[in-house]
Amino acid sequence: MSTESDIREFLASRRARITPQQAGLPAYGGNRRVPGLRREEVALFAGVSIDYYVRLERGHLAGASEEVLDSLANALQLDEAERAHLYDLARAVAKRPARRSKRPRGPLPDSLLRVLESMTDSPAFIRNGRLDILAINRLGRALYAPLYADDAPRPVNMARYQFLHPGGGDFFPDQDAALNTTVSLLRTEAGRAPHDSALTGLIGELVTRSEEFRTAWAQHNVRLHHTGRKSFRHPDIGEITLDFDAMELPAQPGLTLTAYSAAPHTPAHDALQLLAAWAATQDADSRRAPTTEPT
Repeated sequence: MSTESDIREFLASRRARITPQQAGLPAYGGNRRVPGLRREEVALFAGVSIDYYVRLERGHLAGASEEVLDSLANALQLDEAERAHLYDLARAVAKRPARRSKRPRGPLPDSLLRVLESMTDSPAFIRNGRLDILAINRLGRALYAPLYADDAPRPVNMARYQFLHPGGGDFFPDQDAALNTTVSLLRTEAGRAPHDSALTGLIGELVTRSEEFRTAWAQHNVRLHHTGRKSFRHPDIGEITLDFDAMELPAQPGLTLTAYSAAPHTPAHDALQLLAAWAATQDADSRRAPTTEPT
């Protein structure tokens, strides 16, 4: 799909969700032909002509100034993630440099891997915008054990596991919220990196093979994923709910370090300790397993 089409559907979907009451318009009798705001109403709130707004909604954001984009975001009541996505789409269609600098290629620095491994009390991993897990510490691998099972898709990718693996729906107790978050993160990354062929290929695969993904993708929702709580249904220790913090890595543009934690003396902390004990048992079993020497 072209960037112009993404712009058109994004703006139309944001316009459709705002009721006249939410926009502060007086309620008059009669039926409205659109579920949300009319184009002329958005144009009025944004302080632009109706003809110019129609042009913007058709995907022609290339010449729009920052002032126009800000006014448009205010008129459509965009949140922080949606506002950033609008700017990313404008940059993409105008072929201006993206907000992030060039993404690194090659292996992760050893120093960064040492930092990751030093986080012994917190499950943690490093991912890219496509949700590929590039590196993960011991406790993180224990938490995400289903993604590393022999029958799981490779390379390890959270979206591909959630939507294409038979066990993907069982790993998260709140499946709908988890799936919508994943799609929103991929939609956000598609705005940031519209020319990433690997991202385009992943989205094409998911759209083709998963009706759930296809339906959620069409909603054009985006989000920032910095902090919150996430629940898992681990196959060996049961349900566990942890706090998470996701931190972008300035020295590695496009990569994010995510770490999970739990406050002391809480059920989540007890569950995390249980996970650590389970991981230690798995490591011990692995060391005791017999090896076959080549003949």
